[in-house]
Amino acid sequence: QPQLAESGGGLVQPGGSLRLSCTASGYSLYSSAIAWFRQAPGKEWEEREGVACINSLGVESNYPDSVKGRFTISRDASKNAAYLQMNNLEPEDTGVSFCATWAKSRCTYSTEDYHYWGQGTQVTVSS
Repeated sequence: QPQLAESGGGLVQPGGSLRLSCTASGYSLYSSAIAWFRQAPGKEWEEREGVACINSLGVESNYPDSVKGRFTISRDASKNAAYLQMNNLEPEDTGVSFCATWAKSRCTYSTEDYHYWGQGTQVTVSS
């Protein structure tokens, strides 16, 4: 079955940076939008927050105001992967970050639409 795997999380100080990776196996991301979500401490699975999305061609990306200007999503079809560059991190960015994809090319932040999810990688921003 298709699987997604995140990596690159860790502990950083406020103002620091992390680059998350999402690699797919058993599934091609070529025709699919990819999104990153995060689950903050104390929040339920259903309260995951979308933080970035990129469409299938990689020509459009979308960010909520909470991360706009700080996060950048990208994808590499040759590696069947997506990435999230996070700069100027804030304590509020702390949580488990997940990548997700679905069969359609356009972006959405509706968690119910996404077919495949990774297991998550921990991001902790603390001084």
